[in-house]
Amino acid sequence: MTILVQDINSFSGLESFKEVYGILWILVPILILILGITISVLAIVWLEREISAGVQQRIGPEYAGPFGILQALADGTKLLFKENLIPSRGDIRLFSIGPSISIISILISYSVIPFGYNFVLSDFKIGVFLWIAISSIAPIGLLMSGYGSNNKYSFLGGLRAAAQSISYEIPLTLCVLSISLRAIR
Repeated sequence: MTILVQDINSFSGLESFKEVYGILWILVPILILILGITISVLAIVWLEREISAGVQQRIGPEYAGPFGILQALADGTKLLFKENLIPSRGDIRLFSIGPSISIISILISYSVIPFGYNFVLSDFKIGVFLWIAISSIAPIGLLMSGYGSNNKYSFLGGLRAAAQSISYEIPLTLCVLSISLRAIR
């Protein structure tokens, strides 16, 4: 009888291991996607620096790691340790919340990427429209940052950044709407 109880206990331990393994297996496609995007961005930044150095006939990023591969990492580290300046006569809340709104809306827009079983993207359906709606909040954060600085040049910079953001979103929305209307037919 004790052997049977031990077998049942060991089997239930395997079942919980299978559940944990199943949960971890769900995260694998997401981690692969994040790793692929990160490596692609690093490669594109490196290529841009090398090509622009060749066009301008100057030395490119070749001192940070082999062939300048670690230049993007050095730039990110420098950015993390920069001093955070807040304008003395500006609205501190608007100036601080603006970038947060922009970044959070962009990060939340990635949450609508549907993953199915075995690394296959599922049917998008309404997720594309939700993605457009969420990513359209980012220009508001740019405007808030420019206005919160209480400086006319910063405000004009915020307006310009928001206009540039919107100028990319309008054609994207029109393309998505035309594809969706074509698929409905």
